[in-house]
Amino acid sequence: MKHPIQRPASRRRNHLATSITHILTGGALLLAGAVASSSAFAQEQATNLDRITVTGSNIPRTNTETPSPVQVVTRQEIDRTGKTTVAEYLQTLTADGSGSIPKTFGNGFAGGGAGISLRGLGAGSTLVLLNGRRMATYGLADDGQKVFTDLSTIPLDAVERVEVLKDGASAIYGSDAIAGVVNIILRSDFQGGILRASYGTSGDGDGNAKKATLTAGTGDLATDGWNAFFSLDVGKTDAIKISDRKNRKWIGTGDIRPWGYGNNAQFLGGAYLNNRTSGGVGPNGSVFDDRVPPGTSAQLVPLPGCQGLTTIGGQTDASVAAQGCLWDPNQQYRDLTPEEKYVNVFGRASFAFGEGGEVYTEIGYSKKETTFSNTPSGVSGSWGYPEGPRNASSGPGAVVLSPTHPDNPIQGQASRLRYSAWDVGPRVTNNTNEFNRLLVGVKGNWGDWSYDTAYLHSGTDLTNKRTGFLRYSAVQCALGNPNCAGGVWRIGDNANLNSQALYDYISPQISARAKSSLDMFDFTISRSLMDLKGGPLGLAFGTEWRKTSNSLTPQTYTDQGDIIGLGYSAYDGTQNVYAGYVELSAPVLEQLELSAAMRYDKYESGEGKATPKLGVKWTPADWIALRASYAEGFRAPNPAENGDGGLAAFSNARDPVRCAASPAADVGTNCSSRPVAIITRPNKDLKPEESKSYSVGIVLQPTSSTSLTVDAWQIKRTNEIAQGATADAIAAGNVLRDIDLINGIAGTGSILAVNTAYINAASTRVRGIDTDIRQTFDIGPGQLEMDLQWSHVLKFERTDADVTVDYAGTHGNCDVTNCIGTPKDRINFGTTWKQGNWSVSGVANYISKMDNKDFRGPDGSYQFSYADGTDVTKISSFTTFDLSGRWNITEAFELNASVANVFDRIAPLDPTTYGGVNYNPLHFSGAIGRYFTVGAKYTFK
Repeated sequence: MKHPIQRPASRRRNHLATSITHILTGGALLLAGAVASSSAFAQEQATNLDRITVTGSNIPRTNTETPSPVQVVTRQEIDRTGKTTVAEYLQTLTADGSGSIPKTFGNGFAGGGAGISLRGLGAGSTLVLLNGRRMATYGLADDGQKVFTDLSTIPLDAVERVEVLKDGASAIYGSDAIAGVVNIILRSDFQGGILRASYGTSGDGDGNAKKATLTAGTGDLATDGWNAFFSLDVGKTDAIKISDRKNRKWIGTGDIRPWGYGNNAQFLGGAYLNNRTSGGVGPNGSVFDDRVPPGTSAQLVPLPGCQGLTTIGGQTDASVAAQGCLWDPNQQYRDLTPEEKYVNVFGRASFAFGEGGEVYTEIGYSKKETTFSNTPSGVSGSWGYPEGPRNASSGPGAVVLSPTHPDNPIQGQASRLRYSAWDVGPRVTNNTNEFNRLLVGVKGNWGDWSYDTAYLHSGTDLTNKRTGFLRYSAVQCALGNPNCAGGVWRIGDNANLNSQALYDYISPQISARAKSSLDMFDFTISRSLMDLKGGPLGLAFGTEWRKTSNSLTPQTYTDQGDIIGLGYSAYDGTQNVYAGYVELSAPVLEQLELSAAMRYDKYESGEGKATPKLGVKWTPADWIALRASYAEGFRAPNPAENGDGGLAAFSNARDPVRCAASPAADVGTNCSSRPVAIITRPNKDLKPEESKSYSVGIVLQPTSSTSLTVDAWQIKRTNEIAQGATADAIAAGNVLRDIDLINGIAGTGSILAVNTAYINAASTRVRGIDTDIRQTFDIGPGQLEMDLQWSHVLKFERTDADVTVDYAGTHGNCDVTNCIGTPKDRINFGTTWKQGNWSVSGVANYISKMDNKDFRGPDGSYQFSYADGTDVTKISSFTTFDLSGRWNITEAFELNASVANVFDRIAPLDPTTYGGVNYNPLHFSGAIGRYFTVGAKYTFK
């Protein structure tokens, strides 16, 4: 039994937050009054601030080390990894965690997109900015719920640096900045031209990636009064099939029996489970023999032809009758990585006027097409649509072979069928996404004030097309009605008798369309008010209007529940937000800097939210500084959560009811996590998520070539918007079960679907420590640079219904994207040797082991078992090493090369995740294997 952890409400913390709000509001009003009275500053002229703007603040400052922890990633650091896209690099950051969306998750709801999840709080709680302003979100919501920014729309060659703010920033940027901010800063005043080309291929000679980039600019803003440049980025990456990795142990197969697992492995097809009362989705087909006494579960009977339809050898008629026709559909049909084609364009023009004035415009366009091939569809299962769950496995909705169907081995019986439609072919998903962005702004000086104002429009238009999926009503007709107008579907060994017209009837092309748009106007002003002992007192305030809309039309026929295994997902909604904000930076002493910010967001629906932020930085000596920050944040419900629509998805879940009733021989099957459908309803009464974040750290720079920062942090998010917990819904009986009862015990059938809704229920508290060490040595004719980033998660606690569980170091939480788990440690260690016109870099990437439990402690359950019933207790740690080199043959011409996963490490076997076939998406480079990239760069004036 689980023992709830009681946590008394903290009145002191509420009083503190209220006091902070009052102080900041009062301070802002006093400052506004002071500004209005110019005589207050008549005797003292403030020093103008240098124009260095750091992510997390609207006030220019004289250095980049702020009270908040900000990781600055230079272009050199990106180049040395050999990564060719912004998304690939950002997902290697140690602060990225569960909820991250890799482009390889082609069968996910947000297939084709790529997102980052700082602190493991989800891509929807990480705000991504381009040059300090928002972008339209990706058309498809992650898990059908969380809208996020697609990182793959940004041309890498236009990137100057990336700044990652690792604490809450809603007081500066508004909603979505709970976990932090990723600000991708592009070139702003570029002259000349850069032409790049690269070609990559794996050690197995596949996954070929071709890329070309042209960046060109002209005009000098300071001397000519204008500058314009553009960056064009085109590329194509070939798909890699699971079958292309047969030489990498469990990576290239769904059959993991050679490593001690049983027939219950989630990616092994066709196996009979639970004494032949479940499973059996194979290429030959199996039916249930219902000629059994009442209270007895029917058993599966195979159709002939297994040996000619499977790649798994050694099977006999007797073995097929006993354990099913074992086959490996993932090896035969599924992609390891999708095919991808893209073009990204970014342009910027700026024109100077007056004293320091500038009119600027930015234009961005991206078109990306991804194609992902998955396993063939089954003809049974469960899924959801607006009227509830569909059950094609049992009951009146079951898919059956008619009593006279020529392939029915039990003539005279309408036989419930289990069959994988290999003859239809793989399920193929094609996403074509177009992204656009237009920004027009003006900035300059007006007296002692600096101003920046702009209008932004951004949008996405995504078309999702799918083939190989089965239409439920047509399948029922073609299998269960001998007079079906579409024809009779012959299966298994007789599939060669079918016509193309039949396949067009049962498997039509289906599609969906997703759109998002963002319109925003902002106006910010800042100035130095007076000189304090530590420097100028800075003030900034501004206003913002933002309108966002997101819509998704459902896949063809899913609003009727008429596509087997494909749940309904649709949403439509618009938000108007009006905001005002004020920020203060006060270096009150040479050693002490204070900062404060307050923002108020008003939603068209009537809700308002004020979010404060406080920071302090104390520098007792030139080589040491202590810093701390406190911030409140929020995330408003998005249209996928509180709009019109709904969601039916799939996840992995453990069934304690079936586990408790299981015979000893079947414990490995019945006590392991299995795929289930999750049907979720939107909720118009949702409230915004809220958060409080804290950080305290130390910055050391004992020499000009040595620096060390250590920051402890905590984020507590309350009122979380999430699906009701799957485990709670199972415990409450909100499930649809099959009729494969264990020993005739009522209520023990396999779970087909779980019913839940979006709710404000849970809270999450995440705590950890970030370390960043950098050291440079001048050695003889060259220079050695070393750096290390280490993120350690101390706690990842989620409280739901007064029960608190801790995911840190475990495979939980599997209710979020990919089910990748929560490793406690991620470490990146990089070295670069520079000498003359060449350099060599190496980067080691470490991810710690995870307990294969749903959460920590004695109440946590192991998520998978070996064939002998013993638990799979851990997912091993994983380390890779990447190497790159650059050689400047001339001042203008450079050759470069890189090798990812130099030692060709194989990703640890992970039987629990559904984000990859037997490997964890965190360990993706170990699935691909060694990968080579060569490139050239030419710079011209």
